[in-house]
Amino acid sequence: MNSNTFRLAALAVAAGPVALLAAVPAHAAPATPTTGGEGRASAVVLRTGLDVSLLNKSVQVPLKVTLNEVQAPASAEKTALSVNVDGVEGGAPVSVLRADVATANATVDEHRAEGYTNLAKARIHVPGLPVLSLIEVEKVTSKAVCEVGRKPVAESNVLGHVAVLGKKVTLSVGGPTRVAVPGVGEVSLDLSKTVTTERTAAATALQLKVSVNPLNLNVAEVEGEVTLAEATCETPKGPKTPEKPGSTDGGSTDGGSTDGGSTGGGGDTGGDQGDGGTSGGGDVKTQTGSDTGTAPTGANLAETGGSSTTPYIAGGAALLLAVGAGATVLARRRAGSQG
Repeated sequence: MNSNTFRLAALAVAAGPVALLAAVPAHAAPATPTTGGEGRASAVVLRTGLDVSLLNKSVQVPLKVTLNEVQAPASAEKTALSVNVDGVEGGAPVSVLRADVATANATVDEHRAEGYTNLAKARIHVPGLPVLSLIEVEKVTSKAVCEVGRKPVAESNVLGHVAVLGKKVTLSVGGPTRVAVPGVGEVSLDLSKTVTTERTAAATALQLKVSVNPLNLNVAEVEGEVTLAEATCETPKGPKTPEKPGSTDGGSTDGGSTDGGSTGGGGDTGGDQGDGGTSGGGDVKTQTGSDTGTAPTGANLAETGGSSTTPYIAGGAALLLAVGAGATVLARRRAGSQG
């Protein structure tokens, strides 16, 4: 009976601190995913940058217009463009472009950016040439696609016939195609220009360098550039990968070894409690006064299982130690009185 009383007291002393320490687990706040930067996309059916020189004045009138130019997210489907150019054609509007189809679309989300342009059965005029078309096209398209995790793609297509200053031409991808008409002027065409980088893409179906001298309708010369069916994009940065919750130690759950004084029978009790109080799969390590391990830089109490309740836990452990010691003394006295 005396031996059992002593062993029960020793077990209470050993198990008390373990139960208290294991009851206060550490907590780690979950990471919140955040969205990356947005991509960009644009599309335009027609863009002109022309200078119109007048016969009766030594001045140049700029003709800088666009049709269906959009920035994502947007779309446009206007099929005609007329502008007024001061001093030209008696003040009547100049019909720059007419087409059966002229659309531009640009879309963007966190994974993909795309610009797309489609132009069909289109005729382009410049001041001084109201009847003769600068260029006629059957169909041209341009597309630029920038998708997260993939290489940007740019492509342009010119389908069907192309006529420049009334002449049908065969376009070459090897370099610019030049068309000269005596008494009218010269046009140089670049076919299907595409450019891609690590995060961007741009496609242009046709780009014209214009130098014509109509010498009628008060127009001496028209020079500049005309761009047909252009699309661009920039890859979105995409959603950021959520950070994994940090591994936390749920405090010490190892009761260690308790020696029952000098009394024979040793009351050694292994207090190893396994995985109590761990989060994130971290290993539980014994925390004792003899631990010589170096704490990781930047560690805090929330990460190691400590908290503001630590003093109360220590006090409770001390109280249990005192109770155990008292039980031991009482057991010895009873043993002596019975002896």
